[in-house]
Amino acid sequence: MSSKVRVWLFAVAAGAVLAGSALWLVLSNAVPEPMRVSEPLTSVPAIDTEEFRHLQSVLLGSAATPGNRIDTLENGDEIFAAKLKAIDQAARSVTFETFEFFGEDIAGAFTEAFVRAAQRGVAVHAIFDYLGSMAAGAEKFRRMEDAGVEVVRWRQPSWHQLSRFNNRTHRKLLIVDGSIGFTGGANSADPWQGTPDSGGYRDNHYRFEGPVVAHLQNAFMRNWLDASNQLLHSEAYFPLLEERGEVPAKVVSSSPQGGTHRIRLMVLLAIAGSRDSILLGTPYFYPDDMIMDALLDARRRGVSVDLMLPAEGHYSTFVREASMNRWGELLEAGVRIHEYLPSKYHAKLYIVDEYWISIGSANLDNRSFRLNDETNVIIMNHELAATLTAQYQRDLQQTRTYDLEVWKQRPRLRRLLGWLAMTIGWHL
Repeated sequence: MSSKVRVWLFAVAAGAVLAGSALWLVLSNAVPEPMRVSEPLTSVPAIDTEEFRHLQSVLLGSAATPGNRIDTLENGDEIFAAKLKAIDQAARSVTFETFEFFGEDIAGAFTEAFVRAAQRGVAVHAIFDYLGSMAAGAEKFRRMEDAGVEVVRWRQPSWHQLSRFNNRTHRKLLIVDGSIGFTGGANSADPWQGTPDSGGYRDNHYRFEGPVVAHLQNAFMRNWLDASNQLLHSEAYFPLLEERGEVPAKVVSSSPQGGTHRIRLMVLLAIAGSRDSILLGTPYFYPDDMIMDALLDARRRGVSVDLMLPAEGHYSTFVREASMNRWGELLEAGVRIHEYLPSKYHAKLYIVDEYWISIGSANLDNRSFRLNDETNVIIMNHELAATLTAQYQRDLQQTRTYDLEVWKQRPRLRRLLGWLAMTIGWHL
């Protein structure tokens, strides 16, 4: 064999190795962990029973924490005012985690609030998802770091984390002095400012006081430890917390890094335990087959199911058409699908049997169930459920209910677009 042939064969072999390595990186980045629950949940107790509460506690890792106060914040004006006030009143610590962070008005206001807190001696730690905060610009992060804010850009591209780049943090957490916590659907970005009447996104956030705040702090600390190898555990972050109200609350976090899909299991359990009604509000709806089957089974049991989504024009046509391709079975089964008209609907609100509530960051899609870091809070309380049900009903008055006949008559081109989008359904 000539030397030229040997060199050529070596080059081909080396190219094959490089191509194989590149393919492995792409696949490990793109394909999520397999689902942990792949069979329908049957014989689940009714959601308002002690048996269900026990089952939920065991399967999701802990019991609800009693003694909490929860205040509902509606839309950007209320949400940002409450969060910025809490940061400005911080005495010892601020921990913050968000997906989207950009805009001179909102991201700018939070930047300055973090700077002021750090300059007066408060320990400020902030996790910004890299993709979600790219539009913020480098100057905001430089300003925070110069003031002493400890900043993490979550999943910033690096050679040793390429396989994890697709795993984003989608959480929205703010904990002040370890005693006041916030979570919900709103990112810290300009599209959320104002109200739906002024073009701002329709969203909810929640302010917590009481023992449950320590569990919100723990959700933040897990990612902080993963990103910085630093465990923040002093009293400034985890003070002893007294009861502040009468509402029990349970934090549920999920992360693809640990292969845990607790948010998905939470939703499956709640649907299987429903007996009367399911109210779902989400900006993104692309569930896997098991969630679909669970909703259809609920309808067969006589449970009413309402689903509130953004109207056309308020989110990606690509994602919307993929979602719509799955609506047929639901509409035929009697699921009512409502499209919110005034602005983009971005709340993540799930209410079952006017008793069980889930609030937080997770959407009803594969990305939230399998790829993102998410944190939700479960509350089982008739009074709060009644308040949030009334809010849901008010929002319904500004929706258009989608019709099965309209779904059947949608253009072929849009159906094709939906099918094309469904080929990457695990990312939607």
